[in-house]
Amino acid sequence: MTLRPDPLRLSRRARRVEPFYVMELAKAAADMARLARPGDRPMIYLNIGEPDFTAPAPVQAAAERAIRDGRSQYTPATGLPALREAISGWYASRFGLDIDPARIVVTAGASAALQLACLALIEAGDEVLMPDPCYPCNRQFVQAAEGTPVLIPSGPEDRFQLSADHVASAWGEATRGVLLASPSNPTGTSIARAELERIARFVREKGGVTLVDEIYLGLSYDDAYGHSALGLPDGLGDEVISVNSFSKYFNMTGWRLGWLVLPPALVPAVERLAQNLFICASTVAQHAALACFEPESLAEYERRRAEFKARRDFFIPALDRLGLPVPVMPDGAFYAWADVSTLCDRWGLKAPDGRPEEGGSWALAFELMRRCQLATTPGRDFGLADPGRYLRFSTANALPQLQEAVHRLEAAL
Repeated sequence: MTLRPDPLRLSRRARRVEPFYVMELAKAAADMARLARPGDRPMIYLNIGEPDFTAPAPVQAAAERAIRDGRSQYTPATGLPALREAISGWYASRFGLDIDPARIVVTAGASAALQLACLALIEAGDEVLMPDPCYPCNRQFVQAAEGTPVLIPSGPEDRFQLSADHVASAWGEATRGVLLASPSNPTGTSIARAELERIARFVREKGGVTLVDEIYLGLSYDDAYGHSALGLPDGLGDEVISVNSFSKYFNMTGWRLGWLVLPPALVPAVERLAQNLFICASTVAQHAALACFEPESLAEYERRRAEFKARRDFFIPALDRLGLPVPVMPDGAFYAWADVSTLCDRWGLKAPDGRPEEGGSWALAFELMRRCQLATTPGRDFGLADPGRYLRFSTANALPQLQEAVHRLEAAL
């Protein structure tokens, strides 16, 4: 008997993709919340990195006008010229940078931006150096382009970021470049400007690529770190590939809109890829995003940035007080990367031998859902270097919810 080939046989590419565990935890939290009885405490979700603010009124009104006026046809693959001009103007006003709008490509979220950059630059077998911990989806974009992400353990002494020494030690014949994130998810920490310059210089000397995820750059709270890699001196900034997004600072997560800033020579190749893979980003979202740069919207974004900082300033010291220390104070984004090893030991949550992913912060995340009705994200998602030691809390929630979360943790401890 001849067996027929399986028409639904998965590609090696698909089989390599690991689950996005934050979503697995979100499903578990939703199931637990659904089974709650009347009078039970509601689940508090500190697991998803999403602002609790929505797009400001001018942005919503601009979207309504675009729909009402029938402005929903395809745009150029690189985005509305007016939006590219507006993004350029934001770099000038916020960071003092002169970014040619022709270098800006509007994309269907930062995810599309990363995919386009990786497809344009990575060949099969190329290695890309990344910190461990790092955002898990960034690794998948490298793998989808047939590259190999090389995770380099980066601890508190390095602000959980790559250093120039890390890069120099790990660089090999197959290395194509580095993929950094500043500020980072899950740690909220950034790379010091001088260190970022050293990394970019080394990568330039090796003929490699420096790709920087800056989607949380607008949510920087410390002037020492609130800088764009595009402003590096000696032409280094012109060679950097920067990824940004309207999701975090501009509070437009579900609108799926982002952008790339590219060296001029790379724009035509990325445009061709965008034409074929995406045609263009959402037209309605692009018209709406123009209103992000109106004075009323920018003032509201800055008010919200101050609110995010206030949430951080409350929550991090509270965790430290409860014995869940955050080794490095986040200087941006809305995350707390807490060392929960002591609590895991107290609650007997040691990982079984040979199965480190089943204990530590992974088990603790489920225990906190059960004891505290509190959803968090374990370190398992973000790398291989001691993932059971750390738990990520999102501080994107309103202050009363964060206060209630601390109250529940305190009672449980």
